[in-house]
Amino acid sequence: MLPSQYPCGRARAFIRTVLPSACFALTCLVASPATAIDYAARDVGDWTVAASKDGQGCFLTRTYDRAGDTTLLLGLDADGANHLSVLNANWSIKPKDRLKLDFRLSNGGYAKHAAIGLRSDGKQGFVTSFEAKFPAYFARSNELHIARGDVPVERLNLAGSGAAVAELRRCVAAQRLEAKAVKARKPRGDDIPEDPFAPSAQRRSKK
Repeated sequence: MLPSQYPCGRARAFIRTVLPSACFALTCLVASPATAIDYAARDVGDWTVAASKDGQGCFLTRTYDRAGDTTLLLGLDADGANHLSVLNANWSIKPKDRLKLDFRLSNGGYAKHAAIGLRSDGKQGFVTSFEAKFPAYFARSNELHIARGDVPVERLNLAGSGAAVAELRRCVAAQRLEAKAVKARKPRGDDIPEDPFAPSAQRRSKK
């Protein structure tokens, strides 16, 4: 079961620290899907999965055929952090607007959850972040309902989200492997042997 409400104290900390980085992450994701790793963007049913430009994670997107062409984006970083954004060309949300929204998935939800406004690719919307288990909840859900108090914001069909999240995790795993390989290839310096404790290791004298 999902938690019924996001604790207030954590929500305040979320507003102060997580949301600015989430906005930056969204910019990296939406601006260009090009990536440093060998992972080509691919369609999984109605979803598209791609690696982020900065090589720090991946994201899945889906655009819904309705007024304003609502776009949903779920990003997953290599460190496990996630970012959810929803955008629509008709909305009047302004960048950096502070919001409290209710999110309802198939088996639970988050009440009065903190979000912040943003603008991207000619659309306005919001970005938020959830606990580490959120992608798993998302994958098991058939729909996502979002409301602002008594005002409905969106009702989104999540059909196929299970397969899309599975592919999202494979993309992130590839990012982690690439980052590890790049780190292993970095030189340590000409005078430092690969294994300084090996019997054949020699110390280079300094002149």
